[in-house]
Amino acid sequence: MFFLCVLTKASYICAMQTQKKAYLLALLAVLFWSTMSSAFKLSLQFLAFDQLLFWSVVFAFIALTGIVSIRGQLKKVFLINKAEFLRSALMGLLNPFAYYLVLFKAYELLRAQEAGVLNYSWPVVLVILSALLLGQRIDLKGYISIFTSFFGLLVISTKGQLSSLHFESPLGVSLAIGSAFFWAMYWIINLKDRRESLPKITLNMGFGLFYITIYMLLFRGIEIPSVNGFLGAVYIGLFEMGITFVIWLMALKNSVNTAKVSNLIFLSPFLALFFIRAFVGEPILPSTVVGLILIVAGILLQQLRRRVKTREMV
Repeated sequence: MFFLCVLTKASYICAMQTQKKAYLLALLAVLFWSTMSSAFKLSLQFLAFDQLLFWSVVFAFIALTGIVSIRGQLKKVFLINKAEFLRSALMGLLNPFAYYLVLFKAYELLRAQEAGVLNYSWPVVLVILSALLLGQRIDLKGYISIFTSFFGLLVISTKGQLSSLHFESPLGVSLAIGSAFFWAMYWIINLKDRRESLPKITLNMGFGLFYITIYMLLFRGIEIPSVNGFLGAVYIGLFEMGITFVIWLMALKNSVNTAKVSNLIFLSPFLALFFIRAFVGEPILPSTVVGLILIVAGILLQQLRRRVKTREMV
């Protein structure tokens, strides 16, 4: 009995330490992602949106290839069947190619705070697409959560001028929200793909590099960036598209309950506003804060709805 108690206590301490490690890793990932709105906006001062995407994907692919090689997983990137190959080709087309191409253009047209928060609507878009493509039913709470979040989008898009519905940059708003559709589509396909995450992400990034290279050769031409543009692309490639995903996967793996870690992602858009004010120098508009709160409230309501349904099923 004594030894059983000792073993139980040791297991509990070990689990607590593992969960603490998961929190630290998740917070580190959230911190990096929170800086990205600022990094996008600052880097776009030195690089065109498509040039920024090309060089960012180059550095992301180098980083991911290096990590899978060090972990001895490089063979897993290529040991796939035809269906998995085609799925990665589609996923790479959606993300990083289409998603970031549209998103970076949105950042070029809008304030960083507006583009970042509008793009954060993807969990709500995911619910809508899941209903349309997967046949998932949306109940009354689901519709309320969608309406709440999209009302937040409207507040941000019009800068609070709801009566006049004046959009400073309709194209920028459309692109920012449109990027959320690309990410949601990517997420739906990714959920059905049972391959190991890191090799899969690396292959997807390789396809993304192929697509953006073809795009650049056809429409723009590849230019060597300035020092500032180069540093921006390196930072985005490593800490938006590459290493941070690995850190996030490690956090999920070490967490006793993934929900405990996943909920930390809600800190990201609020921290992003702080970084935008500090580094980009944008005054944070009240409409941005109100709109963000409404979007997050809608997402949280949607999550609560799912948890209640899960408990009912159990």
